Amino acid sequence: MVRSTPSSPCLSTSDAQVSGQFRTLYDVGSDNGVRRTETLRHRSTGTRESEDMATEFTGTGDPARSMALLWRTSGDGGSRPGRKSALDVDRIVAAAVRLADADGLAELSMRRVAAELHVAAMTLYTHVPGKGELVDLMLDAVLGELYPDEEVVASGAWRKRLRTLARANWDFFLRHPWAVHVSTGRPPLGPGLVRKYELELRAVDGLGLSDVQMDSLVTLVNGFVRGTVGGVREKADAERVTGIGEDQWWAATEPYVAQVFDPERYPTAARVGLVAGAERGAHDPDRSFEFGLERLLDGIGVLILDASR
Repeated sequence: MVRSTPSSPCLSTSDAQVSGQFRTLYDVGSDNGVRRTETLRHRSTGTRESEDMATEFTGTGDPARSMALLWRTSGDGGSRPGRKSALDVDRIVAAAVRLADADGLAELSMRRVAAELHVAAMTLYTHVPGKGELVDLMLDAVLGELYPDEEVVASGAWRKRLRTLARANWDFFLRHPWAVHVSTGRPPLGPGLVRKYELELRAVDGLGLSDVQMDSLVTLVNGFVRGTVGGVREKADAERVTGIGEDQWWAATEPYVAQVFDPERYPTAARVGLVAGAERGAHDPDRSFEFGLERLLDGIGVLILDASR
């Protein structure tokens, strides 16, 4: 959330104001005015590799095996009546999702999932061939959580429906931040994804749009949400990977910003940055999401109006 930036102990009052204006532009706020660059130097020596933000790809496993697992046609589905705590695909996927929610995808491995389930790693491979198929299963499983009330996404005026669609996906990525790092160029065509697609198409059905326009509109809204939440995750990932908090990073950076930022050369940035900071939230993630969504819906409204003529 954007905040009015308190002066840093490293800066004069005037320099701190200039630095604060510049800082606001990059959507960073300080919780307090006490910063320790010494902590920054110590913590920076423990920086983790950038691979912590590694992207996984769906569709990298064996297609036939993945589809059989996604639809549970392989004979290894969920628990059956009378069946005790035997290992199955559902338990493996649930454990993998728990680990990814807690530590991210880069920390996920078949060995870690096995340890979570207190079984030998090789035991997992009899149910799920590898991480490629596991990622497909994980994403499809969490997508199945969306829209527990299937009627809500198709009820009300079109604008309300699309707000519901967008907000549901926004909340989904906040619950499962690792999903932002899953590239779905080859989507996992399981029941979770297919159900999501069906329900979201219903949200734009009956508006006079062509089938292609309906598909494009759903893709547009989903792309907006993913892109916006991706910016939120980038900041969280940067802190997790480096071990350095935003306040610490800015404590080391602000003195240099004050030296180079000239408000006379960048008057618009200086003016707008100061006002945005005072407003406390011009770049707050939730506020930015709502602002962008409303502008997107305004444009969709024009499309719907044109289609009705």
